[in-house]
Amino acid sequence: MTHTLPGSADMGAAVAGALDYEAPFLVEKLLGDRVVDTAEEAGALFTEVKRYLVLCDVDQTRTWMMCSRRVDETWHQFILFTAEYTAFCDKYFGEYLHHCPSNAPDSDGGHRAAQATFAEFGDRYRQLFGTGLPDLWDDSHSVTARRRMLNDHCGQLAVGSAGGKVELIGPHGRAVLRVNDIAGQAVGFIASTAAFYVRELPGELTDEEKIRLAATLVDMGLLRVS
Repeated sequence: MTHTLPGSADMGAAVAGALDYEAPFLVEKLLGDRVVDTAEEAGALFTEVKRYLVLCDVDQTRTWMMCSRRVDETWHQFILFTAEYTAFCDKYFGEYLHHCPSNAPDSDGGHRAAQATFAEFGDRYRQLFGTGLPDLWDDSHSVTARRRMLNDHCGQLAVGSAGGKVELIGPHGRAVLRVNDIAGQAVGFIASTAAFYVRELPGELTDEEKIRLAATLVDMGLLRVS
């Protein structure tokens, strides 16, 4: 299937063709590593990787930051297939597309384009692809009971109490979340656990309440979705 896009006039034929590239080997790896629950989810994440790369190539007037850790992880996994990723880049973009952390040194003598906001990213995405950003770009929407969560702040978080509420104390010593006592066990578990599945949260919370708690912490940047 060939994509016909509203913004296709902005794209070279080769770049537009990148959107039709398929990577069954990547889908298989994402399923095997339990990054995704279904092949459809893997395909949707890979579509967003390709759209992100196309957008970055088409519009270099801004620095387009990667806004989703799950889309970013899918990109990382694609890069691990070094031969396939290199061939993909060469064929559709004419060069290897590097993945650089946000704090990486400028390679062009400090002349990096201004960083776009998330709203600007959404606007440009709609212009090019004729649709708004899907929920996959908001990692909190990907939280399910079976989702694995990563706590990069493990050991830096603490649990306290005030006014009959349980508090999660953030890395800077301030309360970042207050919940009812029923969620106390779950908050304590989260504070001290580096990686876990949402369904493993202890206490008397329902699955829906566990999902809501984890999604809130993803929104706050304290947890990330694996």
